Amino acid sequence: MNKSDSEKIRSYHVILFVICFLGTALAGTVSTLMAVYLPVAVKELLGETDAGNLNNISAYISAVFIFGGSIGGFIAGMIGDRWGRKTSVIFSIGCYSIFTILTGIMSSWQEVVVCRFFSGFGLGGVLVSTTTIMIEEWPQKTKAIFLGILSISIPVGIFSAGAIEYLIPSWRKGFQIGILPLIVALISMWLLKESNNWEKYNEERILEKRERKNLFASDFRFNLLIGSIIFGTMLIGLWAIFSWLPTWIQTLIVSGDGQKERGLSMMMLGMGGLIGGFLSGWLMNAIGIYRSLILCFAASAILSFVLFKTNSTFSYLILIEIGIMALFFGASQGVLSVYIPNLFPVNIRSTATGFCFNTGRVVTAIAVLFIGFLVSFLGGYGNSLLIFSSVFAIGLLVILFTKQNKSSTDPLPDKTNSELADESAII
Repeated sequence: MNKSDSEKIRSYHVILFVICFLGTALAGTVSTLMAVYLPVAVKELLGETDAGNLNNISAYISAVFIFGGSIGGFIAGMIGDRWGRKTSVIFSIGCYSIFTILTGIMSSWQEVVVCRFFSGFGLGGVLVSTTTIMIEEWPQKTKAIFLGILSISIPVGIFSAGAIEYLIPSWRKGFQIGILPLIVALISMWLLKESNNWEKYNEERILEKRERKNLFASDFRFNLLIGSIIFGTMLIGLWAIFSWLPTWIQTLIVSGDGQKERGLSMMMLGMGGLIGGFLSGWLMNAIGIYRSLILCFAASAILSFVLFKTNSTFSYLILIEIGIMALFFGASQGVLSVYIPNLFPVNIRSTATGFCFNTGRVVTAIAVLFIGFLVSFLGGYGNSLLIFSSVFAIGLLVILFTKQNKSSTDPLPDKTNSELADESAII
């Protein structure tokens, strides 16, 4: 097969993308489904209780989902490196689908906590496994573009969760949406193929009787640290803004109940994120991966400062600022989906990607448990959001440091995606 043929998008590539997109989008639905049903579900599970207890149990359910995602992303990465990318994808989708279905039939909040842990476990795994298999199987020329499009699947899923809550009042019936990803997992068993790169590496390893590489070997430590910090800083900042933005908007309202303003702000946040993620591949092809990273983190840091420091009352200018900021949020997800996996060779790529994707989620999960304390300690939602947004500046500094001190194992020169070296050990 000549090079031009290898760059063509074939029918299997379409099947691969549809499976990865649906698996990730439905994971996004599952991630948000409990949030939209939480007040009703917890009240039904607890019965008559005080508001404090309701808030505490709600925090436990939310936090354990994020913890599950952290562990699941790392475990799914290990599964992908040891038993194959296909196995990791099917396992991850199957895990969150089964435990989403079970959530809807549980009779106690403790059982729901367990189910949400394993639902999060599967979601964390899907984010790692689908990205890894797409990195290795998609044609190089359009890889960045389609990974960018894949990155908008989570926002699509989040939007779908709102639609489900709107159409299905019963939270127990709503959670039966888990049947859909279960069908995707079953279909994937027949239609999804194993990554050629992983199969080639595994065959060579068995023939040559090579031991598996240690994730924390000296060759990989620098990139592992850099990848974890860069992805983690963006994740923490995004979580803070997505979680607290509506409440901050409410504090700026001088008349009315703020419902319209809160809704518009989240619509702008979601719309900007979708557009930014969709365009991220073209951005990388135009200016390169490093420059795209620098642009996303710098813009996020500057715009969040402008948004949270210069606005004391609500105006429609705020909506414009939110939309522009969200463009760079969305673009960052596509760029990081290409950048992180390519820091590592195929033999540890899945495990290392899982590690980098999920270290920041541990910090995020801990913060969820202490939201009330953090807001009081940091002096209100505006100051809290501004301080949490400072992590974008930390991420930017690390990217600039990495540019000047690139590890010898770093496979990403500052070129456009189509110019990246096509080495079997790397891509």
